[in-house]
Amino acid sequence: MKSGGRAIAAVQAATAARMILWLGIGVMLVCLMAIRDARAEVPESFADLAERLLPAVVNISTTQVVGDRQFDGPELPQFPPGSPFEEFFREFERRRNPNQPPRRATSLGSGFIVEGNYVVTNYHVIEGADEITVILQDDTNLPAQIVGWDDKTDIALLEVESDAELPHLDWGDSNEMRVGDWVVAIGNPFGLGGTVTAGIISAIARDINAGPYDDFIQTDASINRGNSGGPMFNVDGEVIGINTAIFSPSGGSVGIGFAIPSSLGRAVVDQLREFGRTRRGWLGVRIQSVTDEIAESLDLEEPRGALVASVTPQGPAAAAGIEPGDVVLEFDGQDVPEMRRLPRLVADTEVGKEVLVSIWRRGELLEISVVLGELEQAEDDGLLAAVPTDPGVEDRALEGLGLTLEPLSPDLRDQFDLPSSAGGVIITSVEPDSAASEKGLVEGEVILEVGQEPVESPRDVIDRIEEAREAGRRSVLLLVDRRGDLRFVALGITEEN
Repeated sequence: MKSGGRAIAAVQAATAARMILWLGIGVMLVCLMAIRDARAEVPESFADLAERLLPAVVNISTTQVVGDRQFDGPELPQFPPGSPFEEFFREFERRRNPNQPPRRATSLGSGFIVEGNYVVTNYHVIEGADEITVILQDDTNLPAQIVGWDDKTDIALLEVESDAELPHLDWGDSNEMRVGDWVVAIGNPFGLGGTVTAGIISAIARDINAGPYDDFIQTDASINRGNSGGPMFNVDGEVIGINTAIFSPSGGSVGIGFAIPSSLGRAVVDQLREFGRTRRGWLGVRIQSVTDEIAESLDLEEPRGALVASVTPQGPAAAAGIEPGDVVLEFDGQDVPEMRRLPRLVADTEVGKEVLVSIWRRGELLEISVVLGELEQAEDDGLLAAVPTDPGVEDRALEGLGLTLEPLSPDLRDQFDLPSSAGGVIITSVEPDSAASEKGLVEGEVILEVGQEPVESPRDVIDRIEEAREAGRRSVLLLVDRRGDLRFVALGITEEN
C-alpha cells in the first residue's frame, strides 16, 4: 500500500508539473503577443505611408501685385562713370524711386487635395493673392480659384480643374488622437517641395491666442515656414490636422508646431464647400472667465462656466431672457468647464437649432431655451455692438478701494469721449497699488452694476459694497464699461474699505 501511495503521489506531482509548465508557456505566449502588438504600433518606417500620401499634398504659389513704395532718406552719393559702385547704386535708386511701376511678389505655402478637386490650405497662405497656382508632386501647375475662407480659423478652400483624376486624402478623427501618438507632417518648407517629417503629439487643445476657436494640436514633428496649410496624418494616413503655426524664436523649427484639428477643420471646409463661407451658431453674448473671486461673489462652489458680460439687444440670448451676470454652466447638454469652451460649442451648433442653456443666476440654477442665430449674418447686420445703458447722477469718493467716483455729467462725457446715452458712475482716478489698480480699473471707465444691481450714483456703489460686506463676502462684482467693452471685475473688499 505504501508503494502504491508513492506511485500515485508521483503521478500527481508529474501532472502538476506539466500543468505549471503549460501555464508558464501560456503566459509567455500572451506576453510575446502583447510585445508584438505593441511593436506593431511603432512603425519601422514611414516610407510606404509617405509614398501613398505625397501625390495628394501640393505646393501653393501665390502672386500679389505690390504698389509703389515711398522711400525717405538722404540723397545718394554720385560716382564717376564706370565706377564699380555706379551700377549698384543705380539699381538702389530705381528701387527707391517713388515713380517705379508696381512689382509682383510671390510666396509659397502648402495644401492638400480632398475629394472633388478641392484644395485645403491656410487663409494666411492665400490672403491678398491676385493669382494662385497649385503645384502637384509631378510639377504640374494648376490655376486655382478661391471657394471661400475663414479668417477666424485660418482656413481657405480652393478649387482646381484637371483633365486627369487627382489623388485625394481622407479625413480622420482628431478626437481619437492622444498625447504621445505618432503623426506625420508633409509640406513645402522654405519652398523646397514635398518634405516628410514625423513626430508625436505633444499636447492637445492648445490655446495660442490665434483666434476665438483655438483648439490646436501641438506636435514635435518638424514644421517650418512654408509648411502652413499642409496636412498632419495619423499612422493610418488620415488627415487629423492642418499645420498652421510654429513657435520659434529663430524662425526655424524648435519642435513646437501647431495644427488645426480635423474635428474643427473638416466642419469649416464642409461649410465653405457648401455655402462659400462659414455658418456658425450665434448666441449673442459677450463673455469672460469666472475667477475664484467672481465665483465666491456669485456663490458658485467653484470657478467654472462662462460669465455673461453683456447681451446683444437683438440677439438670441436677449430674446430668450439671458442677462448680464448669468454664468453659463451647460450648453445643449454639454458642460462648459471654462469660458473659452462656450464659443466653440456655440459655433459648432447648427444655425436655427433650439438648445437648452443651463445658467447660474443669483444663487439659482435655471434652464433657458434659446434658438441660435447665425454669427456671420449678425456681423453683416452690425448687431455685435455694445449695449447702451441709462444715464445717472450724483457725486461721491471711494478712497478705501483706491477709487474716486463721480456722476456722469456733460463735461465728463466730453472729457472721456463718452456717448450722451452713457450711464452709471464714472471712475475719475485710481490710486496706484490699490485694490482697484490691481484689478486693472482705470480712469474713464464706467461702473454700470455692483453685485449685479444697476448703480446710478457713487452712493449706490457704496451701498452695494456695504451690503456685500454685511453678507460676509470678501469681494464684490462690478460690471465695468470701457468705451463699449463690457467686463466683470471681482473687487476685493475689507473692513477698512
